[in-house]
Amino acid sequence: MAGERDLRRLLAGLRPELDPDEYVFTTVPGDRIPPGLAPVVTVAEPEGLTLVLRRTEAERAGLPHDYTAGRIVLRVHSALDAVGLTAAVAAELAAAGLSCNVVAGFHHDHLFVPHERAREALDLLRALAARSGDPS
Repeated sequence: MAGERDLRRLLAGLRPELDPDEYVFTTVPGDRIPPGLAPVVTVAEPEGLTLVLRRTEAERAGLPHDYTAGRIVLRVHSALDAVGLTAAVAAELAAAGLSCNVVAGFHHDHLFVPHERAREALDLLRALAARSGDPS
């Protein structure tokens, strides 16, 4: 099923949802996920495998980390070749001084923002959707 490509409809239909868990970025050598870990994102880099996983899971495994993030899922089904969604969301958050690490899944975009400001980011994204025509 193809995702939405129209930027106005994407923004109006963001339906951001805040995950209650805390997430961290860490790295392990090589290209294999250590047993017992269930990362929500992996990125293979020459320096090692980046894992994004729940903070409790990383700490239980003794993995170092220095950034704790909140995870916001944009429930709109965006097409992978849609133009402008990431830029619009990042601009909205940047205007408030919020960093944002975006990961595109097949169906949804996942935003990792500073955990202590995740609720603020959620409110900003809801306001963006409302300005873009979201009826809710």
